Amino acid sequence: MTPPVPRGLSGAEIGKALERGGFEFVSVRGSHAKYRAEGRVVIVPMHREVLPGTLRSILRQAGWDVDALSRHI
Repeated sequence: MTPPVPRGLSGAEIGKALERGGFEFVSVRGSHAKYRAEGRVVIVPMHREVLPGTLRSILRQAGWDVDALSRHI
């Protein structure tokens, strides 16, 4: 069983974790930021708190698991 995704992370915190993990900030459109690395594109909503289902989707886009996110936060 996969570990639960962390709760209470903001879009900015997730964006910083992606940058630490090798993703490059590309652009922002409205309240969503775009990051890119190794042919992958990840869209992150810049909300105060990103919901668990949305965070799971971000991790899937990045090719990460919860442990990879934890290493970069």
